[in-house]
Amino acid sequence: MAKAKALADLGDTDLLEKLADHKEELFNLRFQFATGQLENSTAMKAVKKDIARVLTELRAREITDAEALESSDG
Repeated sequence: MAKAKALADLGDTDLLEKLADHKEELFNLRFQFATGQLENSTAMKAVKKDIARVLTELRAREITDAEALESSDG
């Protein structure tokens, strides 16, 4: 599980890679769940939370960049 502080230390490309990895993992877990092979159904919840953490960090950076751009224009 990725902590928010650890995600803040990563670069944008690393965050995007992490997001892609988590989405692939969630896909695999959903496939296992559908076929009845998934033993630990709480794993899906944890992966969804990791995806949300990464998306939150990316959005926070996007907002910060937009505010910086806006303040430099004004």
